[in-house]
Amino acid sequence: MTATVPADLASFLDVHDARIQRELDAFLRIPSVSARSEHDADTRRAADWLAAECTRIGLTTEIIPTAGHPIVLAEWRGAPGKPTVLVYGHYDVQPAEPLELWTSPPFEPQVRDGKLYARGSVDDKGQLYLHVKALEAHLAVRGALPVNVILLAEGEEEVGSEHLAPFVEQHAKRLACDACVISDSAMFAPGLPSLLFALRGLAYFQIDIDGPAQDLHSGSYGGAVINPAMALARILATFHDADGRVAVPGFYDNVKTWEDRVRDRIRALPFSDEHFRAEVGAPALGGEKGFSTLERIWTRPTCEVNGLLSGYTGEGAKTVLPAKAMAKVSCRLVPDQTPAEIEQLMQAHVERIAPKGVNVKVTHLHGGNPWRGEPEGPFFHAAANALEAAFGKAPVLTGEGGSIPVVGDFQRILGVPVILMGFGLPGENAHAPDEWISVGNFTTGMRAVAAFWDEAGRLSS
Repeated sequence: MTATVPADLASFLDVHDARIQRELDAFLRIPSVSARSEHDADTRRAADWLAAECTRIGLTTEIIPTAGHPIVLAEWRGAPGKPTVLVYGHYDVQPAEPLELWTSPPFEPQVRDGKLYARGSVDDKGQLYLHVKALEAHLAVRGALPVNVILLAEGEEEVGSEHLAPFVEQHAKRLACDACVISDSAMFAPGLPSLLFALRGLAYFQIDIDGPAQDLHSGSYGGAVINPAMALARILATFHDADGRVAVPGFYDNVKTWEDRVRDRIRALPFSDEHFRAEVGAPALGGEKGFSTLERIWTRPTCEVNGLLSGYTGEGAKTVLPAKAMAKVSCRLVPDQTPAEIEQLMQAHVERIAPKGVNVKVTHLHGGNPWRGEPEGPFFHAAANALEAAFGKAPVLTGEGGSIPVVGDFQRILGVPVILMGFGLPGENAHAPDEWISVGNFTTGMRAVAAFWDEAGRLSS
């Protein structure tokens, strides 16, 4: 039987909708930019604000310091014999610059055409807060939760979550649970709820080429001295073959094959290559031969040049042979690739093909492991039922081309399934000016999460 959003919880959320929106606005007004030291006090203020709200609704709350920004840990453990679910989110946000590209100030929430614009509205304050409000609905209406809940909110997600994994390892016994739920992602399309089954990982490199001691006159020295810019171009040109496959030897050795049933579900999604092409403004699409666009984004690894720097790039002409050249290169990874493995392969490949006459250095800047979930199990089905109850449609399975390293950390350390049920939408500008969240998705998301707690409460621990 298809689940429904319980009427008592839906009624509470309806009655208190205006108040909830005002509270979210107050949360969004705090410029908790974790990357900027001048906002350290604001980031702590956001943690304090969230902790106070969790305490107000009836959770036992603690602010736990780390070597960076603190972790907010809120708990309710009044359901003996029932499952324990950990909810993860983050209260820090990306820098808002460039400010001149915002239609309205980034920390002054404004609703336009059904969208709430503010930095952090979708990534991740809005999505985190709808979980808090779903918990409030249960506690206010029924005086209890149908499951035990741990809510963990960090303040360093936007700067790499450096202290989160050590925190989870140190407190693994306290954080022991039956499942983890995260809302920090997007639905496939408006009105079409989604559950994520895959996230790509990352290995990010800087390649530096050094040649002569200083820039040289290209007329006097060109043809006799190796040009670092040309050397770099030759190296980068070896990264792919004619079919769009990464040509670094060994790159695909540990790539896990996806089952035909998963590929069939991806291909069945309502997706248009032409719409996607027009949306990004590209003359044509490309990529690894033999795979659809969504498969390329969600299930296949990549190697991309992110930036180039060399020689004279100002107005007019300056005939120089540059002394240096540099490229930023990122590899998106899929199971079972690892950043360490790709670092070794990239280092060996570049050193092997680099021309004599220049010095080459490959630096691995940072990375994260890919993640692949199993779209099965009681908590997955509980989430699917809850989403269908709230949105009126069964959720589709989707992947994400980007990375959320904490997902793998929770699964690895706690040994539990991770359910990714996001309520953002494509084009929401999560790290760009005019970030927004659909007001309708926020309100419907609260109902979906409220229904999820009932669904989870029917499971045994």
